[in-house]
Amino acid sequence: MDYFTAVRTFVRVVETGSFAKAADSLELPRNTVTKLVQWLEAHLRVKLLHRTTRKVSTTNDGALYFDRMAHLLEEWHEVESELSSGQKKPHGRLRVDMGASMASQLVIPALPDFRRRYPDMQLDVGVSDRPLDLVSDRIDCVIRAGEIKDPALVARHLGDLKFVLCAAPAYLASCPAPVHPDELEEGHTLVRYFYAGSTRQLPFLLASRDESISIKGKYFISVNESNALLAAALAGLGIVAGPAFMLQPRIDSGELVALLPAWSPPPVPLHVVYAANRHMNTRTRVFVDWMMELSRNNPHVLPPRASLSVTHGESDQA
Repeated sequence: MDYFTAVRTFVRVVETGSFAKAADSLELPRNTVTKLVQWLEAHLRVKLLHRTTRKVSTTNDGALYFDRMAHLLEEWHEVESELSSGQKKPHGRLRVDMGASMASQLVIPALPDFRRRYPDMQLDVGVSDRPLDLVSDRIDCVIRAGEIKDPALVARHLGDLKFVLCAAPAYLASCPAPVHPDELEEGHTLVRYFYAGSTRQLPFLLASRDESISIKGKYFISVNESNALLAAALAGLGIVAGPAFMLQPRIDSGELVALLPAWSPPPVPLHVVYAANRHMNTRTRVFVDWMMELSRNNPHVLPPRASLSVTHGESDQA
């Protein structure tokens, strides 16, 4: 019995949830699909599937086997595809994850350029800030702001995000604009940001040329997502510190007002992150290179320092 065909057949049965659908997609007789899965179970000496007249589901062993073998099959096909395509342009599906504001305001508006360069690729863009297991979640790379601390990850430093301090005119109508950071401790309301999946808040820091201040202050609302931070600012709920690529267009339009020009929140490192023990396919490589170019050409992203261009295990958001 062909072990590879048996594994591929089992994976397709799980993916489709049906022996009949798997048989159709593989262009095999249904009884052949059944025999291949039965042979695989006999070979492994475990039951992989629960079968009823209405549905097929995995056993606990079957779920574990599917997760591992589906990943290996995907890697197998990727290597074969890259070797057979030679110098052809990369093609196929790339799975990427990034924060909502990064996706909607920085990356997706620039994707027509990426599509012109690589028309045969498909992007699955997950939008989240939650911690991910890149291997088990089968994600090729993620874009994250912050320090990368996981030693199992490789972080390519794209640059440092500029941050700005601002508030809506409606807020400033009732609370005059501060002239020094000390005024933020009393008499003003902040919009705070806490990390997804925890209650730990991002420090509210401001720095001038030779001084740095950590602000505690009071807040009415704290959020864990950048678009919500922007909405709170526009609603006049307080003073916000956020990425310039998101806030500066609103400042330029007059919807928000920049505050304390001599002081600014410190920049935050931006990384593209991928698993250290996983083969970097051509699709991931060209996307990483494109993200480096996109970051270099964005006025709201400071260029990376040469010593931080590639790091292993540097971020608490990945």
